[in-house]
Amino acid sequence: MKKIVQINVKPNIPMEHGIPKISVNTVMLLESGLEGDYNNFRTNKKDQNPDMAVLVYPIETIHELNEEGWPIKPGDLGENFTIKGFPHSHFSPNQQYQIGECLIEISYECDPCRNLSVLPYIGKSKINEFIKTLMQRRGWYARVLKKGIVKQNSLIKQIQ
Repeated sequence: MKKIVQINVKPNIPMEHGIPKISVNTVMLLESGLEGDYNNFRTNKKDQNPDMAVLVYPIETIHELNEEGWPIKPGDLGENFTIKGFPHSHFSPNQQYQIGECLIEISYECDPCRNLSVLPYIGKSKINEFIKTLMQRRGWYARVLKKGIVKQNSLIKQIQ
């Protein structure tokens, strides 16, 4: 079954990075991203780029990374939607997906960044190794074509 396993947001907390994100059961998805989610990079460096409104990450990739010894949990990598049923390699730009009443379109692949060093099991000592590990499996950014409510366990359907 192709669905949202977990919805993740991070409120704007001064002096904190946007990771790890915390789980919520329901969220309003707007053109700018998930309500209640703050992303410093997107806000301050990318001028609220609508192509970066949502970060999608497969639970299957989290499981792969766990098997490789990285104790990642959903939300740790800054993804908004931890999904099930689509491997990372399935995605490509311009694909459209219906999630509940919403519609998103994949814009481009996310590159790993040094901010991941704030995760307690990464730190400064393992960040270079972790960035290398995440290349071509860091998740996918998407723009929002139709806003609305998304709930945990909402089904995901590729429509284009």
